[in-house]
Amino acid sequence: MRRIIAVAAVAATAMLAAGCSSSSSNSAGGGSSSSGGSSSGGTVDIYSSLPLQGASSAQTGPMVNGIKLALSEAGNKAGQWTVNYQSLDDSTAAAGKWDPGQTAANARKVASDPKAVYYIGEFNSGASEVSIPILNEAGIPQVSPANTYVGLTTSLPGSAPGEPQKYYPTGSRTYLRIVPIDSIQGAADLMAMKDAGCTKVAVANDKEAYGAGLATLLELEKGFYGVSIVSNTGIDPTAPNFRSFASTIKDQGADCFFFAGIVSNGAVQIAKDVHSAIPTAKVFGGDGVCTDSFTNATKGGIPASLYPLTECTVATQDLAAYPGGKAFLASYQAKYGVANPDPYAIYGYEVMKLGLDTIKALGAQGGSKSNVLKALFSTTARQSVLGTYGFNSNGDTTLKSYGLYKVGSNGEPVFYKTVTPTKTVS
Repeated sequence: MRRIIAVAAVAATAMLAAGCSSSSSNSAGGGSSSSGGSSSGGTVDIYSSLPLQGASSAQTGPMVNGIKLALSEAGNKAGQWTVNYQSLDDSTAAAGKWDPGQTAANARKVASDPKAVYYIGEFNSGASEVSIPILNEAGIPQVSPANTYVGLTTSLPGSAPGEPQKYYPTGSRTYLRIVPIDSIQGAADLMAMKDAGCTKVAVANDKEAYGAGLATLLELEKGFYGVSIVSNTGIDPTAPNFRSFASTIKDQGADCFFFAGIVSNGAVQIAKDVHSAIPTAKVFGGDGVCTDSFTNATKGGIPASLYPLTECTVATQDLAAYPGGKAFLASYQAKYGVANPDPYAIYGYEVMKLGLDTIKALGAQGGSKSNVLKALFSTTARQSVLGTYGFNSNGDTTLKSYGLYKVGSNGEPVFYKTVTPTKTVS
């Protein structure tokens, strides 16, 4: 219900934000051209909309670097088209994370651009609840490198009433994603907790689309993997502490704790309070917290005493083991001086490569957003740095595995193993 109310409120905010532009942009490549359609030698506009402020920036910064790396390698071109890329920020300093009004402003900015043919975003599933309808009405192809909430594309268990139809006012799909959905992530998390010996798991969620949805799926799929969940609690992310919650789950006999949500929504504080109340409890999380802003004490994350007890999942696996992983890492290090970037860097790289390759393959029609959209949905066996994948009719990737990460002695997430669930809700 909170999600439905929030979307309705955001719709009103979006109307007010219609004339606003992003507070942050970064252009690369491009020049101007009056030819935004199908004539040769013109310019096309590609945008990303990601939270560049707050805890999520530990993931989105490297992601934008990956996006820019792909564009740089292509010479700022997609075949005959010159590409003008703009990085938009859908967060605000006041919020310290993604903001509904800013997300709506970004989407309306792109929707009003006649040369826009590709939109990368959002990072947060709740933000995509805001932007998808706006971009859908404008026919803008949208590809997320990070969203996992099932309700954006399906009516699978874990979605809310009216989903996903309410996000597509035109009746046609304009949204795709290159990461597997949360029915797969939830199952991977349950497998990890089972392997870790968890007998009673307490779940807390941040009430956003992603967090609440993932928590629901853990409950729906727990029977497949023999994991007992003693409670699922929606928290107030702005609370100063969660000692009462920690005391409650201690009384429930919890020996493991799972946080479903994003770092900015109280993840570090609740993990600390649970650890204080139950020092031996193992801590788990999904991709919303699988980054060093959560795992590293020196970067505002959990205390070092929690490092050995913490595991998390993210769609990326061992970057060096991907088909194009070693080449990507070498190129990334050469350009940015970082040998081991956040795993989302490779998703930024691939989401831009996907857009560039799609536009290039269309030749003179690459400046047509409708043709780009049709070509994206026709992708069935793309050879990429992530491996071979395609999209189904919902816009979901055919990739099916998640990476399980532990925390190294330096506080950084370290790839442990690939997890491929054997059963999910359907």
